[in-house]
Amino acid sequence: MQFINLAGYRFVPLAGLDTLKTAFQEKCANLALKGTVLLSPEGINIFVAGTEDSCAAFEEFVRADPRFTDLRCKRSVSFFQPFDRMLVKIKKEIITLRSPGPDPATQHAAAVSAAELKRWLDEGREVVLIDARNEFEVAAGSFENAIHLKLKSFGEFPAAVDRLDPALKDKTIVTFCTGGIRCEKAAPVMTGKGFKNVFQLEGGILQYIEDCGDAHFSGRCFVFDQRVELDGNLAPLVTGAR
Repeated sequence: MQFINLAGYRFVPLAGLDTLKTAFQEKCANLALKGTVLLSPEGINIFVAGTEDSCAAFEEFVRADPRFTDLRCKRSVSFFQPFDRMLVKIKKEIITLRSPGPDPATQHAAAVSAAELKRWLDEGREVVLIDARNEFEVAAGSFENAIHLKLKSFGEFPAAVDRLDPALKDKTIVTFCTGGIRCEKAAPVMTGKGFKNVFQLEGGILQYIEDCGDAHFSGRCFVFDQRVELDGNLAPLVTGAR
């Protein structure tokens, strides 16, 4: 059986979180979806899987809310359900930084598309790639010659930036993560610390692989579900449910 995996997020001020949680719980149960929906005052983060019809109905439900009209989920395919259960949670942040920082709903960093980044790398342009993911994710694979910050959690990112060579502040920086959400915070953090030309990779590694394959990327992309890691064709490391 084929399952559609949906991943998407939107930074937008949210109120009425308890009511919103109930609505998502009911809709996901009715559609037999599994995965996680995170809700917070700063926005929404979605990672769910189900049949084609149920995922299409879910996306229609999400975009019916004016706050999420522009939310577009990335799609991938697996031949088993990669999640064990369905959870809808309310959290302080949809991606935890644990320190005061820029509001990603109002302070967006400049973005570079996957195709444009590949062109820069093909041309040998001087670009400093900063991996904003955790150390165990980096171990599965990363962009060639990227700077790895040895993070145990994303909350360590601001302190790790403080340890970077100050000479990098005048370089072209591209931050990246799995799907883009962490860099919505990471790139503005770097800008706030005096880095002058900071971009975030639009859509993260997953969008890059979808658009450009694994050019300039070595290894696999770690994902937080039973697929474990995805290769340059977005094929999972495992091929059946565990």
